[in-house]
Amino acid sequence: MADQLIVLDLWISPFAARVRIALAEKGIDYESRKEDLSNKSPLLLKMNPVGKQIPVLIHKGKPVCESLIIVQYIDELWNHKSPLLPSDPHQRSNARFWADYVDKKIYSIGRQLCLSIGEAQEAAKNDLIGCFKLLEGELGDKHYFGGETFGFVDVALIPFYTFFHSFEQFGNFSMVTECPKIVAWAQRCMEKESVSESLTDPHKVYDFFMGLKKKQEAK
Repeated sequence: MADQLIVLDLWISPFAARVRIALAEKGIDYESRKEDLSNKSPLLLKMNPVGKQIPVLIHKGKPVCESLIIVQYIDELWNHKSPLLPSDPHQRSNARFWADYVDKKIYSIGRQLCLSIGEAQEAAKNDLIGCFKLLEGELGDKHYFGGETFGFVDVALIPFYTFFHSFEQFGNFSMVTECPKIVAWAQRCMEKESVSESLTDPHKVYDFFMGLKKKQEAK
């Protein structure tokens, strides 16, 4: 299978982590090819000529781009185990709504928090906490966003768990104090091997943002 399935990958990317988690949930072997976005490979430019970004899933020579689309492709194609999207149409549309919310909010606001200063940083912190509180409302008292089983919204959000440390350090707040249900949910997700082995070290993420911030300040 590995010679038929390639993931164009990047360690820091929460979007690439989604693909790794989904494939691990399905028990699918693949080849990971790490990309350098400052020197994009000819394969990446060929397989994603429009976005020119990772992740890209290459299955039997054909590309699938954009992380949530890739996760849905994986779920539909390898439907023998661990379904990620609900079978009920309304529940499925709801899962897609919240995954899209995560896509549009968490990374951009979180990145702004980590890289800005002063009033802009404070505003980003408040916005991010507000987003997580809204997600807490959707989670409620459920084990996972879809109920008792790990699913699509969980795959979309859990890669950002490795960013929590950076959010706290740059924003000077505590995730467990502000959003205890999200932290408890994340810790449940981390008990899954598919998740824990697919995510990177939070301290490496923090060092990455510190490096970016120093470059910005040096300009």
